[in-house]
Amino acid sequence: MGILAWIIVGLIAGAIAKAIYPGFQSGGFIATTLLGIIGAVIGGFVGSSLFGLAFTGLTIQGILIAVAGACLALFIYGLVTRTAV
Repeated sequence: MGILAWIIVGLIAGAIAKAIYPGFQSGGFIATTLLGIIGAVIGGFVGSSLFGLAFTGLTIQGILIAVAGACLALFIYGLVTRTAV
């Protein structure tokens, strides 16, 4: 169930991050899901390291952490591909 939760939260987080992050980002459904999963990992790591927050999966806190991480991942992806705003 853990992997399925990461995929579901990743899909939600990736879609929300693409909606709130300014500018044009390329990528479809798979890229959005991968971005969200990477964001969940980044958000969980940063949240636990700096603030003592834990990635709790399908909760509001878990989704917010994953969205913040997905926005960070989207920013880094934009810098690497030169599509940053």
